[in-house]
Amino acid sequence: MVDSKKLAFFLPNTFTALNMACGFASIMMSYQGEFYKGCLILILGAIFDSVDGRVARMTGTQSSFGEQFDSLSDLISFGMAPAFLVYNQFLTNMGRLGYVVAFIYVLCGALRLARFNANIDRVSSDFFQGLPIPGAALAVIGYVLFSIEFPELIEFKIVAAVYTVFYALLMISNIPFFSFKNSELVKKNKKLALVIIFLLLTLIFLYDQLMMAIIMGLYVFASLIYFFKVRGRLDEIFNWTSDEQES
Repeated sequence: MVDSKKLAFFLPNTFTALNMACGFASIMMSYQGEFYKGCLILILGAIFDSVDGRVARMTGTQSSFGEQFDSLSDLISFGMAPAFLVYNQFLTNMGRLGYVVAFIYVLCGALRLARFNANIDRVSSDFFQGLPIPGAALAVIGYVLFSIEFPELIEFKIVAAVYTVFYALLMISNIPFFSFKNSELVKKNKKLALVIIFLLLTLIFLYDQLMMAIIMGLYVFASLIYFFKVRGRLDEIFNWTSDEQES
C-alpha cells in the first residue's frame, strides 16, 4: 500500500515538475523555430502552475520545499522560456542589445520570485506586489502569438524590445495588481464571474493568437488605472517597518 501522506506531498510537486517540463520543452521548441508550439506548451505550464498550489492547500501539504521548488520551476517556465521565445522571434538580429533585453526579462523575473518568497507572509492577499511572473510570461507569449498572426510585427524589433522590458519592469515594481483571491466583488457575483471566465476561455480557444495579449493588456491597463486613481490609499500597502521585516 502506498503511504497516503507521502502521496499527498508528492502530488503538488508533480504538477510543479510538469510545469518545469513545459518550460524546458518550450525552450527546445523555440530553438527549433516552432514558436506556436512553444507558446502553447507554456500556456499548459501556466495551468499546471495554477494547480500545484491549490492541490497543496487542499491536501494540507504546503512546505518551504514546495515553495522553493515552485519558484525554480517558474523561473524556467515563465522566465527563461519566454525570454528564449521573444529573443528567437524578434531579437536575434539586434546583436548585444537583444541579449540585454532578454536578460533583463529573466533578471526581473528572478528578482520578482525572490521578493515574493521573502515577503510571502506579509503581502496582502488582495493584491500582488508587482506583476506576477506568470502574468508577464503570458503577456510575452501573447505578443509572440500575435506576431504569428501578423508576421509584419516581427520587423518592428524595437517595439518588441520595449514591450518585453515594460513587462519586465512591471514585475519588480511596487504597483499593486489585482489578485482576485479574496475579492468581495467576485464573492458576491460568483455566477457572473464563472460566465466571464468561461467566455474568456472560449475566446482564447477560438482566437488563441490574438486573445492572450489582449487579455493581459486589459488586466495590466485596468490595474494601472486603479493604481493611479487611488494611489494615495495604496502608497503604504507594500511598505513594512524594519521590525516587521526582522520578525
